[in-house]
Amino acid sequence: MPYTADKASQVPSSDELRARIPGWGVDLDLKNRPVVPKEDFAPGETGAHWDFPERQEEKWPRERSIEHKFLTPVFGTACPPRGLSGMMRRRAYEMYSEGQAAHWLLLMAADRVDVIESNLGSALRGRPDDPITETGVMAEFTHHGVSSRLGQHRADVKHQVLDPVIVAAPYLLMGGAAFVLARAFANRRGSDGPEQRPLPPGRG
Repeated sequence: MPYTADKASQVPSSDELRARIPGWGVDLDLKNRPVVPKEDFAPGETGAHWDFPERQEEKWPRERSIEHKFLTPVFGTACPPRGLSGMMRRRAYEMYSEGQAAHWLLLMAADRVDVIESNLGSALRGRPDDPITETGVMAEFTHHGVSSRLGQHRADVKHQVLDPVIVAAPYLLMGGAAFVLARAFANRRGSDGPEQRPLPPGRG
């Protein structure tokens, strides 16, 4: 057992394992491993004609784990990092190894920030997100939301009490920020109102 400190007293031999587990050790013989020819550089058989594949053009500095010597020849470009979330993602790759929890926690935090940035961007473009129709919340009432959770032994029920908070929090924060800004603007405009001129003498 790899989970205990005690070492196994008797390790089964290959013959014992093969007799006990059907198919055990079927790939020990290289002749029975289909992938072996692909591991050998044989241009006449595989058609390979290069020692290293042609590199994809890097249009912006891509994230690269510190475990890797250089960027892979091919990489995705669908979601370029941007804004504060992009800075957080770059920091996660530059500072922490993929074997460290800080690497993944920082990436998860960047995902949350990206959601807020996207919501703000949609609102500034005049097309704010609709939390009713676009989050699937109506399915809770039209597709048996309550009955699908009760008595079904689902493993995700415990954390679902946080889902409304996670979904509603960005909209509450944006609404609160808009209210504070509007109130500050109204107060400033009221204090900077038209200057009161003194009345002429005799008209007091």
